[in-house]
Amino acid sequence: MGRLKPQPFREVKRRLEAVGFVESTQRGSHVKFVRRSGEVVDTAIVPKKSEIPVGTLRSILNQAHIDTDAWDKLR
Repeated sequence: MGRLKPQPFREVKRRLEAVGFVESTQRGSHVKFVRRSGEVVDTAIVPKKSEIPVGTLRSILNQAHIDTDAWDKLR
């Protein structure tokens, strides 16, 4: 299993977009990313911060249905 480390918002955005997510809406300091494949819609809420902590990043990956190994390969 890959080891996560804090990452800037722009890097999280880049990797989510690499797997098909698009920026949908923003409410306050949180950005909603959506990926549609047929009937399935995945949603991930990402805080627009200079550094996203590991716990928050883990939650984002759970929402996006991306495991840490796949995330690491998106470099």
